[in-house]
Amino acid sequence: MERYYLITMTLLFAHQIDAAFWHEWDMFFLPGGIQGYVAFNLLAIPFLLHGYKQVVLGAPQAARFSYICAGLGALTFSIHSAFFGMGFPQFNLPVSLLVILMCLLSSAILFYKTRQKVDSVIATEYQVHP
Repeated sequence: MERYYLITMTLLFAHQIDAAFWHEWDMFFLPGGIQGYVAFNLLAIPFLLHGYKQVVLGAPQAARFSYICAGLGALTFSIHSAFFGMGFPQFNLPVSLLVILMCLLSSAILFYKTRQKVDSVIATEYQVHP
């Protein structure tokens, strides 16, 4: 679970760097331009890093953070698929597309690994043998 959280988080960070190049805030019609985008990232990045710390430490809320990270990766792919379908020209370079696709793949694996971990903990707590 830890490895795939790190991979998904790294891809999300890479996407945010790429998104600054493409002026993603314009695609969302967000007020504030780059200032709002930076403010958003000042909240999102520490949240994901804190979640990673919880996963590394095996904290009780680790699975919750892991599911959130996985959801953000899947959401990133979904939103950009919709933008692509609407004909937006942004994120059309090979690495941009690869990062978005890898967000989905790593999110799916992270979700699966988190579910395995949760099932293992439940089985151990209730002495259920899968």
